[in-house]
Amino acid sequence: ALEVQGRKTRLVLEVAQHLGESTVRTIAMDGTEGLVRGQKVLDSGAPIKIPVGPETLGRIMNVIGEPIDERGPIKTKQFAAIHAEAPEFIEMSVEQEILVTGIKVVDLLAPYAKGGKIGLFGGAGVGKTVLIMELINNVAKAHGGYSVFAGVGERTREGNDLYHEMIESGVINLKDATSKVALVYGQMNEPPGARARVALTGLTVAEYFRDQEGQDVLLFIDNIFRFTQAGSEVSALLGRIPSAVGYQPTLATDMGTMQERITTTKKGSITSVQAIYVPADDLTDPAPATTFAHLDATTVLSRAIAELGIYPAVDPLDSTSRIMDPNIVGSEHYDVARGVQKILQDYKSLQDIIAILGMDELSEEDKLTVSRARKIQRFLSQPFQVAEVFTGHMGKLVPLKETIKGFQQILAGEYDHLPEQA
Repeated sequence: ALEVQGRKTRLVLEVAQHLGESTVRTIAMDGTEGLVRGQKVLDSGAPIKIPVGPETLGRIMNVIGEPIDERGPIKTKQFAAIHAEAPEFIEMSVEQEILVTGIKVVDLLAPYAKGGKIGLFGGAGVGKTVLIMELINNVAKAHGGYSVFAGVGERTREGNDLYHEMIESGVINLKDATSKVALVYGQMNEPPGARARVALTGLTVAEYFRDQEGQDVLLFIDNIFRFTQAGSEVSALLGRIPSAVGYQPTLATDMGTMQERITTTKKGSITSVQAIYVPADDLTDPAPATTFAHLDATTVLSRAIAELGIYPAVDPLDSTSRIMDPNIVGSEHYDVARGVQKILQDYKSLQDIIAILGMDELSEEDKLTVSRARKIQRFLSQPFQVAEVFTGHMGKLVPLKETIKGFQQILAGEYDHLPEQA
């Protein structure tokens, strides 16, 4: 990386191409206004290095590791380069284990694997941010683990709101060093160079906690599509010939080099939750399609469920997980999950009949299915700890055993005598 001298603000340039002996083509990590020919540039002789370690918790930094929360410098002696190799085969751990989140609908129907990658789908206003904050909160409380949040090419206002909501809900503590999360932002107004690298900055902070402190870290990327989008802008500026739909020819490589670093090693794990924007709802678009290849689980938030007032508005039939396998989660968990999905699916197919003819025309068996399905729907919702401030309800972190037992009892008909509202 190069650093431009004689400027008030630091301008870091990343070398992209060598043109002959003494000329390089670079990508700027910040605005290039006011640059003039002949300005001195310092060659750092190394990739971009950023501060890592516990001192980054509760702080917001940009792509080059500068604090942008107006709370003074980040005092740490450890620095790490944002480009790194993925862990070797020998270092990786092959055990598959559930990361218990304490959120019933997730743990039961689409459980997250430790060191897995989860895609979070959902439009505006269906509760992505609240779900993310609850995950950060629960992982900190249940596992004592830290989280890293990388804001990639999203709205600055939302990043600011998230920061203040985290302070309100106690995930970030300004008074002492008990914050649970480090924030790394490269928002919409940044040049494409910064947006294409800020995910790597966040990942580097998470890697430190995994490799040096042996932790199970949560890494949130909001939004992974903007990472691809920035890569496509940079690619066009460098004059590469575009491939399908105008994306960069190196789309799969860019995605792969980043995603392969997110994994479980023998020391610890990085589990990543990535919000995925699907352009024009086209799942076959190269950007989302390339992302899907890396995912272990998907959590789909549905507006229809949010409209029923059921939060978290996770769609129990659309969300999937690769570890939903009796050999990994155990046969009891597997059977209960499949039983719940079957009842919800049957209820879905009966809804048309109910809408036209009403409940009275259904057979006794179908009536029972409907009443159990509605109980299950309600039981899949739960109050969140981070939303206590807004809802006034005490939040709950539900252990996996209790979740399975509760749904087992509904399926067995132990609560058939209770009204839905109970």
